[in-house]
Amino acid sequence: MLQRAITGSIFVAVLIGSVLFGPLSFTIFFSLVGVGCLYEFFGMVRQQQDVLPVRSLGLLAAIFLATALGWNHLQDLPIKYILSAIPIFCAIFIIPLYRGNAKPFHDISYTLGGLLYATAPFLCFVALGFVRGDYQPYIPLGFLFMLWSNDTGAYLVGRSFGRTKLFERISPNKTWEGFIGGLIFAVAVSAVMAHFHPILPLWQWIAIGLTIGIFGTLGDLVESMLKRTLGVKDSGNILPGHGGLLDRFDGLLISAPLVYVFLALI
Repeated sequence: MLQRAITGSIFVAVLIGSVLFGPLSFTIFFSLVGVGCLYEFFGMVRQQQDVLPVRSLGLLAAIFLATALGWNHLQDLPIKYILSAIPIFCAIFIIPLYRGNAKPFHDISYTLGGLLYATAPFLCFVALGFVRGDYQPYIPLGFLFMLWSNDTGAYLVGRSFGRTKLFERISPNKTWEGFIGGLIFAVAVSAVMAHFHPILPLWQWIAIGLTIGIFGTLGDLVESMLKRTLGVKDSGNILPGHGGLLDRFDGLLISAPLVYVFLALI
């Protein structure tokens, strides 16, 4: 328990510091986390028989996209540099031809699916910091606060009052009472963010809180479904007492793209 608390405290401090220290540290740190999540994803998938994702090219594509899109936020980058990633994606389809693996399209699907599932959400999260044009650290920071408050509220309320199972087939411990509690906590934090950081109007902060409360929970369930499918307990062991990066950011994987789309469209 002590190890878990120490690891969690250090991890939270690093996340907050990377956001507040400036656009460069924010972009580099969370881009690297996205690449690290993909590495964990491939590690889980490779434990399956007859599945061999094109890991090297998948990671290269993730690094290339994170670098190109991240640099584009900091300084306008010609579109040709981003389009240069296309040959890498073409190679992901070609390499399995020469492997002789029994299920080559499974390999291709897991490679591309990993990029979409484990890396793309972090590129959207990085984009949240620049959605207003110049760097606004309190938008991604508020996102993290709401995500953590949703997890905390769901745990506290679910443990105290949880009776009705939310999705027993995937996660036996989650309850509807905990889900509602997490949603209330996330919306409450969104109202606090609107009061102290009115860079967004109240209704937009609340919409972000609702999105995180709903889809953060669904993201958690999706990652649980992935681990059950692959027969693994944790996505990794980089965080003692907490598992892997995917385990810590499961709520971000679906909610971050949706929050970014919401803010970009309005």
